Parts: sequence; C-alpha cells; structure tokens
Amino acid sequence: MSDTMERAWLGVVSAEHAAIGADLGWIQLNHGKRNNLRRLRRGDGFVFYSPTQRLGDRRPLRAVTQVGVVADDAPYLAGETMDMGSHGSFRPWRRDVDFDTTARPVPIHDLTLELTAAANWGYSLRYGLVPLTPADFTTIRAAMTA
Repeated sequence: MSDTMERAWLGVVSAEHAAIGADLGWIQLNHGKRNNLRRLRRGDGFVFYSPTQRLGDRRPLRAVTQVGVVADDAPYLAGETMDMGSHGSFRPWRRDVDFDTTARPVPIHDLTLELTAAANWGYSLRYGLVPLTPADFTTIRAAMTA
C-alpha cells in the first residue's frame, strides 16, 4: 500500500461480513447494491467500520475491522446468487480490494479522526459509505497495522 492516498472511504458492515469480504478479496455494500460502489476508484483507500460483530447483534462493537486499497476499475456482478429470504434472491455488486492481512480491529473511539470530531458523526454511517480524509485513512491504517 502506498504511504499517501488521494481518496479514501469507510464502508459500514458487520465484522463478520467484513472478514468474509477480506478473506475473499472483495467488498459488498448496502446489501449488494451498485450505487455506492461506483464512487470508488482504483487506488482509493478503503476501511470497513463494523458497528457490530454480526448483522442484527444488539451489543455494539464500533471498530474499524479491515483496511485495504481498491484494486479494480468498476463494480461487477457476483457469480453467485444470494438468498434474501422473503425479499427474494439476487446477484450482488462487488469491488475487488487488496486487504492488509496484518491489520487488526481497533475501536474507533481509540482514534483521533476528523470523521468522529462532530458530536453526531455516526449519523452519516446510515448511507453505508462515507468519504474519509487521507489523514484519517493514514491514522486508521497505522493503528490497525501497528
């Protein structure tokens, strides 16, 4: 990974889902929708923020759990179909990311970030993808790989 990033992003998923994506080298956001993935460019920094360990958990985790760099040029449809129960099945959109395999989760409140400086910073997470400053990305990556 390069030392500086021009652009970086924070995606919101459970730690369990972040680990699956990191193990397989891809990201999937907003239940497989394409829109947010179109904002990313090859070389952008990417961080997974996990509010919980598993989807639906009540106990908060609130940690950055994976870090990497976008490694492709455009979103693509997954080869497999996902079953969403009563919502039907679909093929999700994904992006490839080169994840740092040495990274470890870090509680977000242990970090001093521009992202979390505002009292209501968590409100922006509802969109599933939040821009990060290059400085915030560098701080997060350094903490996760220390």
